[in-house]
This record gives sequence, C-alpha cells and structure tokens, in this order.
Amino acid sequence: MNWDEIKGNWREFSGKLRQKYGELTDDEVEQAKGSRDKLLGLIQQKYGKTKEEAERELDKLAA
Repeated sequence: MNWDEIKGNWREFSGKLRQKYGELTDDEVEQAKGSRDKLLGLIQQKYGKTKEEAERELDKLAA
C-alpha cells in the first residue's frame, strides 16, 4: 500500500501497527493518523530504532 491508501484504510493499518508495535498507545496511533513522519518518530522514540531501521520496518508493514 502507498501512504494515500494507508490514510484511506487507517483502521486496518492501525491494527497492524498495534500488533507489531505494542508499546504504541491507542492515542499515539490515532494522533499519527496516517502521517508517516509521525509514525517514524514514535517508533524511533519508543523502540530506540534509527530512522533507517524504522523506515524499513514501516515500509515492510505497509507492503
């Protein structure tokens, strides 16, 4: 999926996010609401990932 599709299917994608990144709160996921940059920042902050690692994981999840 591309990010336009993810925004349109946010409910479905947010479920995948919650499964993969259990430390993200429902509020954080809702605040990101399809924003790739916000999600990357949250993943980096919560999981100590580099930007590149977070991008790779998020792109893989979106595929």
